[in-house]
Amino acid sequence: MGKATGFMEIKRENPIRRPASERILDFREFESLLPLRKMQMQAARCMDCGVPTCHAYGCPAANRICDFNEMVYRGQWKMALDLLHETNNFPEFTGRICPAPCETACTLSINEEPVTIRQIELAVVEQGWASGFIKPESCPVRTGKRIAVVGSGPAGLAAAQELARRGHDVVVYERQDRIGGLLRYGIPDFKLEKRFLDRRLDQLRAEGVQFEPGVAAGTDISTQYLRHHFDAILIAIGAALPRPINVPGQKLRGVHFAMEYLKQQNRLNAGDKIPPAEWISARDKNVVVVGGGDTGSDCVGTASRQGARSITQIELLPEPPRWRSPDNPWPTWPVVFRISSSQEENGERMWGVLTREFLGKTGQVAGLRCVRLDGSAGNAFKEIPGSGFDLRADLVLLAAGFLHAEHGPLIRDGGIALDKKGNIAVDDAAMTSVPGVFAAGDGVLGASLVIRAVDQGRKAAKGIHEFLMQ
Repeated sequence: MGKATGFMEIKRENPIRRPASERILDFREFESLLPLRKMQMQAARCMDCGVPTCHAYGCPAANRICDFNEMVYRGQWKMALDLLHETNNFPEFTGRICPAPCETACTLSINEEPVTIRQIELAVVEQGWASGFIKPESCPVRTGKRIAVVGSGPAGLAAAQELARRGHDVVVYERQDRIGGLLRYGIPDFKLEKRFLDRRLDQLRAEGVQFEPGVAAGTDISTQYLRHHFDAILIAIGAALPRPINVPGQKLRGVHFAMEYLKQQNRLNAGDKIPPAEWISARDKNVVVVGGGDTGSDCVGTASRQGARSITQIELLPEPPRWRSPDNPWPTWPVVFRISSSQEENGERMWGVLTREFLGKTGQVAGLRCVRLDGSAGNAFKEIPGSGFDLRADLVLLAAGFLHAEHGPLIRDGGIALDKKGNIAVDDAAMTSVPGVFAAGDGVLGASLVIRAVDQGRKAAKGIHEFLMQ
């Protein structure tokens, strides 16, 4: 324990944010780290408690949080980085976009502000890059085994790195034209600038990982080809199938799924040319975002930066309480009212609203017909009589979540079993119903956190290695 009384003497300091009026003018990141000395003081707030629920309950990857906090307090940045990398290949990603369940599970969070774990994590890895601690870690001994990784999101990249470092030859196939999956096209640049992703990809290339973008496994190359040319296959395709809103008018122009919208803006930021007729722009439009989660919030932030006239975000669920309810105790994830950085910038939020119909004019969306719900009876939502109303909308973005992985040729032709939710079924070693074919990430879990995907990728790599070397 670095400083026994640190949590009593030092107040929490959050990351520095650019003013909302400034940051909505560009797509650059809006947060910056505190100076290193202040980060050391923030790490001193860690209590090194007897039951570290941040590690054991809050973090899906079981990051060694208390240990790297102490190393940061003592100025041992290299040791802190080594501890962090033991469980997380890409802390610069999670340190930027993870909702930090570790912090809400922090013992301090019972009645005080928790340790700034996410910010400390990001400071550790950025100091590692700045100091030259992070270098390629190539394996000098090769096994001669070849593994195909399908999908280059956080699960696929983590598995590819772990397998390459064990001496295997790894090829990552990605159907998009750039590597990165969700990290590349699903996360707005104002939350994760892609230069940080490219920096890690350079490390993976130097470690021997081969990338093949623009290749749809199962279509451009067959399942039979993969099985014939590789000793093992890892499917890390994510849960990309969006949940539809099956109401009249969904086919109107101006109604789009959220990921279609976010992906296009990331392409524009990367310098791609989008034909004007295909550009989904919020400029000077009344925008309605259907869905109150993180993806919906990303749509709000993107629409703000595009110059929307107005933004309204509607959510089916009732407005959460300001404080934990008795049936939502620490250290469980607190279901409470939150304001994201994007919601802080712009827009109106409406709770307990059900969309009944998309209203159109000459084939173009013009509004939504909605009704208010009474959610006081738990999950038994009931429409409130006489509460119907219309919302004006020139652009509607559907962010109601995701169903499961796409059941395309790779899964269908491969005869891979699914669970009741449509996710890929795997055993404890991450192997599917087909010997030698493994799966990890959101395709197994359903849509989840980046840190869970990284952890899944690492576990799948372990399962693949043991399968190949037995």
